[in-house]
Amino acid sequence: MYAVEVRDHIMIAHSFPSPLFGPAQGMHGATFTVDAAFFADDIDEHGLVVDIGLATEALAQVLEPLRYKNLDEVAQFKGVFTTTEFLSGHIFREMADRVRAGDLKDSGRVKRLRITLHESHLARGWFEAEI
Repeated sequence: MYAVEVRDHIMIAHSFPSPLFGPAQGMHGATFTVDAAFFADDIDEHGLVVDIGLATEALAQVLEPLRYKNLDEVAQFKGVFTTTEFLSGHIFREMADRVRAGDLKDSGRVKRLRITLHESHLARGWFEAEI
């Protein structure tokens, strides 16, 4: 299987109001490095899975509504623990919609997508599935 991966980042704030989260219960910031990996069984006649420029633009557009936001104040996230895992699934769904809409001009080659959020050099989480 072939793959292309692009990267961006977001800075957000959020809190996790549950004793389960210990000190992260309170408001805190996070800077996530975000990777989007596009998988295909084959490459096109130009040797591409997807155009890296289009993939980079699509990822930036998906992340834009999250940049520098307090996620506790974003209506669609009210009452949700915006964990690394949750956010990777959210970004996956947004990116998968763009792939299905043909925004990457992949002619249906992309079969699988993985979104990885790096919290630090020590921890990361991801969501991966077929498109």
